[in-house]
Amino acid sequence: MPEETIRGLLAGIPLVALIVDPAERIIGANAEAQALLGRQIVGRHFATILRQPPVIDALERCLQRREATRTRLLSNAGGQDTTFDVSCRYIPDLGALLCFTDVTPMEKAGQMRRDFVANVSHELRTPLTALMGFIETLRGPARDDGVARERFLQIMEGEASRMNRLVGDLLSLNRVESQERVRPSEEVDLSALLKSTLNSIKPLSEEAGVVMNLTTPDNPVLIAGDPDQLRQVFTNLIENAIKYGGSGGVVDISLTSKERDPTLRAPSARILVADKGPGIDPIHLPRLTERFYRADSHRSRELGGTGLGLAIVKHIINRHRGRLRIESELGQGTKFTVILPQGNVTEI
Repeated sequence: MPEETIRGLLAGIPLVALIVDPAERIIGANAEAQALLGRQIVGRHFATILRQPPVIDALERCLQRREATRTRLLSNAGGQDTTFDVSCRYIPDLGALLCFTDVTPMEKAGQMRRDFVANVSHELRTPLTALMGFIETLRGPARDDGVARERFLQIMEGEASRMNRLVGDLLSLNRVESQERVRPSEEVDLSALLKSTLNSIKPLSEEAGVVMNLTTPDNPVLIAGDPDQLRQVFTNLIENAIKYGGSGGVVDISLTSKERDPTLRAPSARILVADKGPGIDPIHLPRLTERFYRADSHRSRELGGTGLGLAIVKHIINRHRGRLRIESELGQGTKFTVILPQGNVTEI
C-alpha cells in the first residue's frame, strides 16, 4: 500500500493509531500517535517505541499468528498517569494496525467505586463490631449487671445513631448527585432562609457556648434555588463551625450581594461562615470536599461526623451553579464562602 494511502487511512482514525509491518517496523503513525509516542517514530523498530512488555507481546502475537490481540498501555505523558486500551488487528500484506483508546476516566470511575465501597464498609464495620461485642457481653457476663447494662445500652444507642446518620448522608448524597444537572427554579430569600437556619441550630450553639452573629442586608436577597438543599448547605457549614471552631466562642455569618461577581462574571450572593477556632492545616484544604475525607479523623468521629457533609455541600452548590471557597490557617480560624448566582439561573 502506498505511503500516502497509509497516512490518509491513519489520519481518518479518531484515535491514537499506527501500523507496524511484518518486519516489525513502524510504517505509519497519525498525529495523535506522534503526540503520544514521539515525532520521529516512523521507520523505527516498534520495540524501541512501545517498550512495555505486555504491548510488545500482544503485537508480536498479532504479527506471528495473524490474530487480534488486546492489552493495556500505561503512560505518564504530561506528568499525568494515563491508561490506554490497545487493540491490535492484522491487515494482510500490510502488518498490524494498533489503536489506542484512552480509558483513564473509566479506570478512575472504577477506582472511585472501589474506594467508595471500601470506605462505606469500613465506616459501618466499626459500629457493627461494637454492637455485636456489647450484645454478646449483655447475653453473658453482664446479664444481671444493671449498671453495666445501662452503660452498654447507651453506647449501643450512640453507635446505632452513627450508622443511621451515615445511611442518611449516603441517601442524601445519592439524591443530590441525581439532581445535580437539574437547575432549581424556585425563588428563595437567602436572608430569611439564613435566619430560619440559625433558629434551628440555636440549641446546638447554646450547648457549645458559641455566639452566632448574623449580618444580612436590609433588602431581601433573592436567588433561584432549592430551599431545602440550601438549608442543608447552611446547616452543615454552621454546625461544622460550631463543632470544630467553637473553641473561639464566636461564629460569624454574613450575607452580601454583588452586582457583578468576578468569580461568576454575573450578579451574585455571597454567604460567609467564619469561626475563630484552631483552623485547618492548608495541606487538607484541597481534599475537604472528598467523600469520607477528614482532616482530623478521630475528632470527627467523636463529634458524630460521617465524612460526607462537605461532599454533599459541594454537589448542592454545583447544582446551583455556584462556587465554594475554603480558607484557613492554623490558629487563625476557618472561612467557608458560598457564592451563588442571583437572578434567573438558566441565564447564567
